[in-house]
Amino acid sequence: MRLVQVHDLHKDYTTIAGTIHVLKDVNFVMDAGDFVAIMGPSGSGKSTFMNILGCLDQPTSGEYLLDEHSVAMLNANALAQVRNQTIGFVFQGFNLLSRTTLLDNVALPLVYSKISKTERLARAKLLLEKVGLGQHLYSFPNQISGGQQQRVAIARALVNRPRLILADEPTGNLDSATSKEIMTLFSELNAEGISIILVTHESDIAAHASRQVRFLDGRIVHDKRSKSEIQLTEAAEIS
Repeated sequence: MRLVQVHDLHKDYTTIAGTIHVLKDVNFVMDAGDFVAIMGPSGSGKSTFMNILGCLDQPTSGEYLLDEHSVAMLNANALAQVRNQTIGFVFQGFNLLSRTTLLDNVALPLVYSKISKTERLARAKLLLEKVGLGQHLYSFPNQISGGQQQRVAIARALVNRPRLILADEPTGNLDSATSKEIMTLFSELNAEGISIILVTHESDIAAHASRQVRFLDGRIVHDKRSKSEIQLTEAAEIS
């Protein structure tokens, strides 16, 4: 099933110096269950593309379909609902509330839902246990490591049971060993059926994804599935 469809996408910014064409004729399709790594140098357009996919920005022209619904047709309330329920966000800087326990940090996206506080905390507890932090429910962000903070951020992104996780440089502030642990966690989540789009500068991080997409000067110049993914697909077709 098609989860994300982007057709002829353009994004321009108008400045005093003139118009900057950030995205140019971008076409991209992603099936539910895919794990895609978005790569490219600074200024290539990958972050702008992610912002559009996350409904945080709008294209200048072109079409974006999420779950086969045109995002351009959604009003502000509907967009907010998509950002809260369909998409989970993970950022490089963790974005945790420093004076709030890990349990409450994870439960926070559920505050505006119709779920009771008891259910919110129960769901947050289960997710913290899932990412290996069940013993730190009442700790604060400054009491745990950077890798553990990113695990909390991932748990928070999952709390609304989204269909798509958008991760923007999620290992950018982590050492190599911790980065590998976080990517293993993403791979496990993807194996459970969660779709993931991840922005990274690092090829070893992108290698965890089943598909690598590279941007250059606002265009997609490379889009390829990993060899193992291709082999699995071919085997399924033969059987």
